[in-house]
Amino acid sequence: MNSTSIARIFAPAIGGALGIALMIALAGVANLPLMLAPFTTSIVLVMSARGSAFARTRNVVGGHVVSALAGLLVVHALGETPWFAALAVGIAIAAMQATDTMHPPAGINALIMVVAHPAWTFLFVPVLAGAICLVLFARTYYAMLDALALRRDAAQRKAADAVRPPQIETL
Repeated sequence: MNSTSIARIFAPAIGGALGIALMIALAGVANLPLMLAPFTTSIVLVMSARGSAFARTRNVVGGHVVSALAGLLVVHALGETPWFAALAVGIAIAAMQATDTMHPPAGINALIMVVAHPAWTFLFVPVLAGAICLVLFARTYYAMLDALALRRDAAQRKAADAVRPPQIETL
């Protein structure tokens, strides 16, 4: 296994662990049970499949908000039964498809809203705020890794140029 494949394995893993640590810290600051911060599966997707359409900013943020909104609408209109939780998830899937914000991990938001029956403000904190934090974390993490890779590549090119004999031009 070369250093590139090791980096491909461990960079997302380290980022995922750091992302989860961030969510634990934010849940603690917001005084929310970690299970009500529905971002752990999103972190796994965003960190391990960053090129996926499901990991786009629009999908992560929009998917979480749309799904949570579907759950809140169902619980406030119909109540808190497991059947309504199932209905809320179905509505969330349809809404994410219709708005081009499909983010599969966000589907759990609809169920959480019906089961936990939180206030409407839950849509903004932790759902919207958490999704934005997750995206900003992932972008920052990968920007730092990309910058490190560019520096490494530049250093390798400089080292390779230093060992090459100078070219003599002929007239």
